[in-house]
Amino acid sequence: MVTRVLPAVVSVTIRYVEVDEADQPVQRRGIGSGFIVDRRGYVLTNNHVIDGAEEIRVRLTDERSFPAAVVGVDRATDLAVLKIEADNLLALPLGDSSRLAIAEPVVAIGSPLWIEAPTVTVGIVSGLGRTLEEPGLPSLHNLIQTDAAINPGNSGGPLLNLAGQVVGINTAVAPTAHGIGFAIGIDTARPIIRALIASGRVVRPDLGVTAVSVTPLVASMEELPVERGVLVRAVKGNAGHDIVLRGGDLITAVDGRRVRDVHDLHEALSGRRAGDTVRVTLWRERRLVTLAVPLGS
Repeated sequence: MVTRVLPAVVSVTIRYVEVDEADQPVQRRGIGSGFIVDRRGYVLTNNHVIDGAEEIRVRLTDERSFPAAVVGVDRATDLAVLKIEADNLLALPLGDSSRLAIAEPVVAIGSPLWIEAPTVTVGIVSGLGRTLEEPGLPSLHNLIQTDAAINPGNSGGPLLNLAGQVVGINTAVAPTAHGIGFAIGIDTARPIIRALIASGRVVRPDLGVTAVSVTPLVASMEELPVERGVLVRAVKGNAGHDIVLRGGDLITAVDGRRVRDVHDLHEALSGRRAGDTVRVTLWRERRLVTLAVPLGS
């Protein structure tokens, strides 16, 4: 299986400019991984791999190297699609992450620690539905946890089942633990890939607010009436939103669907479009109210 899929796994190298201690621009290099999702030359990787890059190159296992253009990025899921102009490409088949089981064997492939030739590690699915909040990354939800070794440079590479199908995108490791890595499920990535290839962007319905997930600790510190939900920190001012939602509102449901965190809120809005109106149940000034809120994008 590994021999069959390796030609579709790539290393992604970038050049970017960093300001040193003397306020002087310095050229730096970074490396990550990716894989071909379409034989026309579309490559999937993590957004954090290419964020801020001035130059991007994709290297194949046959040692061909190509400049890459950014087709589109989705910061909310930390995914990016690149495009290379190349012939005779192999695309990896996408699997179904919803069918994964705990202890199922998986294979991670990538380019860790500046080793541009692909490195293969084997492990199991250690957990499902994980949430990760790491500095420099968006809050990521519904992740696959694996003990397959994932190191710096592996980001963006595929996590495969034994049939050679992509079930996840290797994204992060727990920095204070050993053998705990996380991958974005391919079921999360699939619609993002489609949207980025089609239009270069992902359009989501939006309540027009900046908000955070409420945990029991946050609820205790801020003396909130419930321990789970979404706390509105600020209103962006989209048309209509500034007269409906307010900073300090604590959202607990959308159209009767319970909202325990920001991920639940995104899921509750996923079937809606900009211009639709949803009924939002929230706590405001210690009172539980339901309001009609128009969606922006």
